[in-house]
This record gives sequence, structure tokens and C-alpha cells, in this order.
Amino acid sequence: MSRPTSHKLRLGLCCQFTREPIKFRTTTATAMMRLPRADQLARLADLCRSNADALIASLDYCGLHGIGAFRINSQILPLKTHPQVGYDMNELPCGKEIVARFRECGAFAQERGLRLSFHPDQFVVLNSPNPRTLKHSLAELNYQAEVGEWVGADSINIHGGGAYGDNTAALRTLRENIEPLPAPVRSRLTLENDDKIFTPSDLLPVCVDTGVPLVYDVHHHRCLPDGLGVVTATERAIATWNREPLFHISSPLEGWRGPRPERHNDYINPRDFPLAWKRLVVTVEVEAKAKELAVLKLLAWMGSNRR
Repeated sequence: MSRPTSHKLRLGLCCQFTREPIKFRTTTATAMMRLPRADQLARLADLCRSNADALIASLDYCGLHGIGAFRINSQILPLKTHPQVGYDMNELPCGKEIVARFRECGAFAQERGLRLSFHPDQFVVLNSPNPRTLKHSLAELNYQAEVGEWVGADSINIHGGGAYGDNTAALRTLRENIEPLPAPVRSRLTLENDDKIFTPSDLLPVCVDTGVPLVYDVHHHRCLPDGLGVVTATERAIATWNREPLFHISSPLEGWRGPRPERHNDYINPRDFPLAWKRLVVTVEVEAKAKELAVLKLLAWMGSNRR
């Protein structure tokens, strides 16, 4: 797996754009099921091809604007794992050519030192007691690892999952379900602390035991504190990585005293950016509703505050 390297902190853009005319296309299973299978596959092939082109455009934008990383949308291959209309690439018209185009995206990213990642949707839960949920979660992880192989993405980031009334048992199940994951998934898998259930202190032992790195989300940690300070949590998270660490930053929509501080703002308040991060060699994905505008604004602030 190719892993871009950096000699300084880099900011990452998450999935899509606010102002730039770069769009990733999708569809619904309902719309696809109205079509004969051949027409479904033709339509899906067109969407996949279009999304590969959009990914190249996204990476070009990032490279030109000093954005060092890009999170790939989970639906980059629309409905890939859907039980009724899902598909293998060899079923699609010109499927090999589509895969080749994604490999070009990976070469493009590597040439420009851009880091790529995935963050599966919240229904991907590795410790679910529901066998159907677990089966679908595994299918989704395998799909994103497949695309990750093509493009050189080194992280597929998920939350710890649910507690289901017993945090200790839920974390034990998480460990047990990580162990047998196939290598393409296991080598990319990361765990992230969330704002409702699992703190860094909860997940760090799992990360140490399994070798799965911790993606430290400082906003979530501030919403759900655990006694660890930001500096200590940062240091312990970094220690779980065998490659460049990946963190998340966001700011509360209505401030820290607002009714729901977990909701993301359009931009990052510079006061929310940990001072301990400023001189680190890490990737910080910017989770803000203004997307590229938020990343550019944070980049400008960081540039004006370098010492």
C-alpha cells in the first residue's frame, strides 16, 4: 500500500465541495430496481466512471490549494454492496477501464503527496449483535478496502460502535470481530472516539491490543470527556500509529454552551484547534459544513500564525 508522506501538518478535505463545481453522483436502489439488470449495470457504470473523473478533479483542486488530504465519499461506487442491485466491477460495462481510471487517481495522489482515506457511514458497526448489520458492515469494509487498494488510501475509519447496555462486552466483541478481518481491511482500519459512547480512554486499549490506530477526534472528546487532557490523548493516539497519524477537527455550531455542542459549524474556530497539534506531522481532516472554504480559511489562519 502506497502511503504519501509529509514533513508537516496537513489539512484534509472531507468528501465534497461547497462552491467548486465538482460533484459526485449517486442514485437510489428504488430507481435502479425499476430498470432491467442490463440497464442497471450500464447506469451504474456511468456513475462510477463519472465519480472517478470527479475524484481526479478533487485531487487536482487539493494539490493546487495546499490541501494535503482528501476523504473519499463512501458512495464513490454507488450501491456497490446493496443486496438487490450491488455488483462486482467485472459485471459493469467497461469495468476494467473504470478500475484503471481509479488507479490513475491513486497515481495522481501519490505524485502530489496527497493522502486518501475513507470514513464509512454510521451503519457500519463491527460490534453489532445483529448478524445482518454485521454482514453488511463487513461487505462495506471489503468494498472500501478494494477501492483503497486502487487509489492507495491508507485509512478506513469507523467509530467503536454501540454499547448495547454493556460497554465492556461491546468492546470485547469489537476486538473479536477485528481479529479475523481480511488483510486489505485490517491494514487500513482505524477507530475513532465518538461523542456519545466511546471515549479515547475506552478505545485506546482496543487499539493497542489489535494494532488498529486511533483517529483522535478532539471535538468528540470535548463533548464526551474522559479525564484525559488533549495533550495526553494526542500523545497516546499518536503512539497507536505505524504511519502518519490522522485526526479530526470541528467546531460546535452554536458554541460550547449551545444546546447541542456536537453539531458541526460551517467553519473552524481557531480557538478550537489544539496548540499541541500545530507542530506535529499529522493529517487533520476538517469536518466543517463549508467544506473547501473551511479548509482554506483554516489554512490561511495557520499560515498567518506560523512561528
